[in-house]
Amino acid sequence: MDPLLNDEALMREALAEAELAGKAGDVPVGAVVEVGGAIIGRGRNRRQATGDPTAHAEVEALREASRVIGNWRVPGTLVVTQEPCPMCAGAAVNARIERLVYGCGNPKAGAVATLYQIPTDPRLNHRMVVQSGVLAEECAHLLRAFFEALRAGRSSLP
Repeated sequence: MDPLLNDEALMREALAEAELAGKAGDVPVGAVVEVGGAIIGRGRNRRQATGDPTAHAEVEALREASRVIGNWRVPGTLVVTQEPCPMCAGAAVNARIERLVYGCGNPKAGAVATLYQIPTDPRLNHRMVVQSGVLAEECAHLLRAFFEALRAGRSSLP
């Protein structure tokens, strides 16, 4: 199978999670973890819903994937709608993710290419393959719509 088609299909699943986050009043970022051709972890931002500063989409998806396989090592692909922050990029390294796929960049906190390069830093004990820009415009549009709604006085996506 063409890896880009697979990445796009996985990103559409991550976008569905992001939409759920936005409708619940959280920043619309979603993530999925794929291992062996199956999605074994799903996550979306839940910081507002849980009051937990670590409830980012990537962390949620990695936690579920770890439970499913019964191991902290998650030898698969993490797909996320926005470039991960330092915490999430570090979590991907610690989980031994093999591939990281993300949609749009994150100019304020991006730790994959924008501000830092955590997943590919040769000083760390693990590195991964990174693919950026998958359905980037759709991912960025969802974030823009959310923040426009906030500025207009609405607390979530319609």
